[in-house]
Order: sequence, then C-alpha cells, then structure tokens
Amino acid sequence: MVILIGLLIAGIGAGLAVGIYVGSRLLSSRDADAAAAENLRLSEEAKRSAEAIRREAQVEAREEALKLRAEVESELQDKRAEIIKIEERVLAKEEEVDRKLTEFERRDQGLADRETHLKAMQEEAKAAGEQQLKELERISGLTIEEAKRHVLERSEELVRHEMARMVRQMEEEARTDAKRRARNLVADALQRVAASHAAETTVSIVELPSDDMKGRIIGREGRNIRALENLTGVDFIIDDTPQAVVLSSFDGVRREVAKLTLTKLVEDGRIHPSRIEEMYYSSKAEIEEHIQQAGEQAVFEANCGQMHEELVKLLGRLRYRTSYGQNILKHSLECAHLAGIMASELGASVKTAKRAALLHDLGKAMTHEVEGSHALISAQQAKRYGESQHVVHAVEAHHYEVQPQTVEAVLVIAADAISASRPGARGESLENYIKRLESLEKIASTKKGVERVYALQAGREIRVMVKPSEIDDDTAVLLSHEIAREIEDQLEYPGQIKVTVIRESRATEFAK
Repeated sequence: MVILIGLLIAGIGAGLAVGIYVGSRLLSSRDADAAAAENLRLSEEAKRSAEAIRREAQVEAREEALKLRAEVESELQDKRAEIIKIEERVLAKEEEVDRKLTEFERRDQGLADRETHLKAMQEEAKAAGEQQLKELERISGLTIEEAKRHVLERSEELVRHEMARMVRQMEEEARTDAKRRARNLVADALQRVAASHAAETTVSIVELPSDDMKGRIIGREGRNIRALENLTGVDFIIDDTPQAVVLSSFDGVRREVAKLTLTKLVEDGRIHPSRIEEMYYSSKAEIEEHIQQAGEQAVFEANCGQMHEELVKLLGRLRYRTSYGQNILKHSLECAHLAGIMASELGASVKTAKRAALLHDLGKAMTHEVEGSHALISAQQAKRYGESQHVVHAVEAHHYEVQPQTVEAVLVIAADAISASRPGARGESLENYIKRLESLEKIASTKKGVERVYALQAGREIRVMVKPSEIDDDTAVLLSHEIAREIEDQLEYPGQIKVTVIRESRATEFAK
C-alpha cells in the first residue's frame, strides 16, 4: 500500500511538471488564456489519474489485509487445536494421578492394618515365649542364667579343645619346617667355620729362670714391685709357686704389657725403677703395634672391606679381652664368618652382616671408659667412624637394646648366640650353673597340676611331669607354651631350651 501511495504522488508530481512545462511553452506561443485552459485540463486529467491509482491501491491493500487476516485466523485455529490437545492430556494425567493417589491411600490403609496385626502377633509371640521359657525352666530345673552359664562353659571347653588342636597342628608344621631350615642353615654355617676355643683367664704367668729372681723383682723394701704395679696397673703375685710370677688383672692389654715388661726385665737382668719405666714404655709401644696388627688381620680375615683406622685399633684391643673365658676378637671374627654364610644363604647383604658381626662387641674394648651397655657403645663408635645405618642398627640390636628391624640384625643375633653357646666356647661357674637350673625348675613347678620337674642336658631341656587327673592333652599343649614364655621373659640363656610336658606316657614339647 505504501508503494501505491508513492506511485500516486509520483504521478501527480509528473502531471504537474508536464502541465507547468506545457503551460510555459504555450505562454510563449499563445496567449495566457489558452494556456490557462490547457493547464486546467491537464490538472483535471492528473487528478483523475491519481484518483484511479489511489482506488487501485486501496483495493490491493484491502485484498492484502484480507489475505493476512485469513493466514492469522488459520494459525489461531491451529494453536487452539493444539491447546485443546494439551488440555486433554493434562486432564488425563490428573485422572491418572487421582487414581494412583486413591490406590496409595488404599495400600497405606492396608499396611496400617498389617502393622496393627503384626504388633498383636508379636505380643502373642512374646507371651508364648515367656510361657515357654517358664515351662523349660520348670522341666529342666535351671534358670535362664544357669542355662547360659552352662552353655558358655560347654562352648568354652569346645573352643579350647579346638584351639589346642589347631595349636598342636600349626606347631608341628612350623616346628618341622623351621627345624629343617634352621638346622640346614646353621649346620652349613658351622661346617664352613672352623674355630678353636681356648678358655682364657684373668691371670698370666711369667716363668723365671730361678727363684732368686723373685727377690730382685721385689727389690729393696719392695720398690721394684711397687714401680711395676704403679706403672702397669697390674697385681704382681709372688708366692711359693716355683720359678713363676702370677700377673692378675681384668684388663687384658695392661696384663699383656706387664707380662712383656717383666719378661724383658728378666732377660736383661737389670731390674730397678728407671729400667722398669724404660722397659714399660717400650713394651707398651710394642703391644700397641701388636694391637694394630691384630685389628688389621681381623679385618682381612673377615673380608668385609676397609674400615676406619680407629675401628681397627679397637678391634685389635679385643684380642686381649675375654668374656666368660672366650676371646672376644676370635668370637667377633667367628660371628662375622657365621653371619656372612647365613646372609649368603638367605640372600641378605653379606657385607653388612659381616661388618656388623665383626663390630658388635666393639664396646667391650672401652666399656670401662664410656658409660652404657657395650652394644650401644659399639653402635656409637661404628656411627662415629662412618659405618652405614644398617650396620649401626644391627650392632645396637644384637642384645635387643632396640628391636631388630632388618634381616642382617637378626643374623648378627643368631651368629652371636651360636658362637657363645657352642660347647666349650665359654666357661660358666658352678654357682651360676646351679642357679640357672634351679630357676628353670622353679618356673615350671609353680604351675597348677605339675607333679615333678627335671632340668636335663645342662639346662637345655625341661621335663615336666603333670597329674593326669588335672591336666588333659589340650591343657598340656597350652602349659608348655606358658612355661616357655615365662622362661623367655624371666631368664637369660644361650641357645634354646626345650620344654617337654609328660602325661600318661604322652609328651608335649615346645622348644624356645
């Protein structure tokens, strides 16, 4: 419609322009009246043309509006139909929801009825149960508590029996396997280590060419022997022993220096305070050299690598120290061989095991100089002179000052026990031996049902005779375990002690 109006205006403009142009031309050629008439005619024609164009535009616009109205009405009808369908679906959903709500209310009512019925049944069952318990109590003659106690006692007996059976079975399997493997391992280690054991004491004897030398050693008013004792720190015992002087000291290094000093003085023949002092310092230097050589030789024989010079010196000092008559340097060297062999068999670090075993008693060379146990002192010295953490741990754990955390630490403990407990390795006083046997027998004899106790094989086995009327087979198994645990907690002993409980010609063993 806008286009038609534009065309109408353009037509009117064009008509006016033509009229003006024609008018101007007529004015030039005719007179003004003719031009005016012509101009009026042209204007009328232009108006008629514009009116015709306007009517056509109105008709076209009306047709276009009718067309658009028809399209809009069609779309509205489609929307109304769609809305009607949606309303129908919503009504259907509401009906379904109402139906389900009605069904849920019916079910809820049914559940409430069932709950009421169930409560009633529970009350009836409870009353019936109480009545039944009363009837059972009347028939059995036992109360509920008495019946519970009886059942628990019976269950405890059954569980104890089953536990003892399982303990026996597992113990047999573990003992068989452990004995086989341990026997093979230790036997192999012992067969490959050849060590001699010579019991050493805290005294040394220096032989003299004649008894006349004793007077010269004592000197005028005892000045020579006082000089010797003051310098060396060793007791010189000159008694009726023919052609011999006894040197007594717990320090093996001092005793060896004193022995060498006296030997040199006897060979030289000149015995007086100044000569004694000269021979003492000469002997001391010689012993220090021997100590260095002994340490180097031990490191070489152990074949565990280079060590710090100070550790070598401390190892050499162990040559002149003993424990229960056992030479500590030989003991340490034997432990190194044993630990190395066992570490090789088990796939552990051979070098770590050997170094730790060689150094485990290092503190005994200086226990009187530093406070603390020899195991901790040994670990401190090993750490101070650059040994690895694994070696230090194995050294400090060999007497359980700390709990062993590595395989090598356990092997050092085993090697120490094997070397110390081997027959002839260490001496033991009769008094300590008897006390140990009495302690073993006392621990076992205090148990209920034990009739007699015998300590056999130098205290390495205990045979416990029990009363058959009080101890059954299951209790015998548990008793052997209990005795073994108390022995482990209360006593110190080398190796293993086997506990054998005997009842009616049957024996229950537990080695610990």
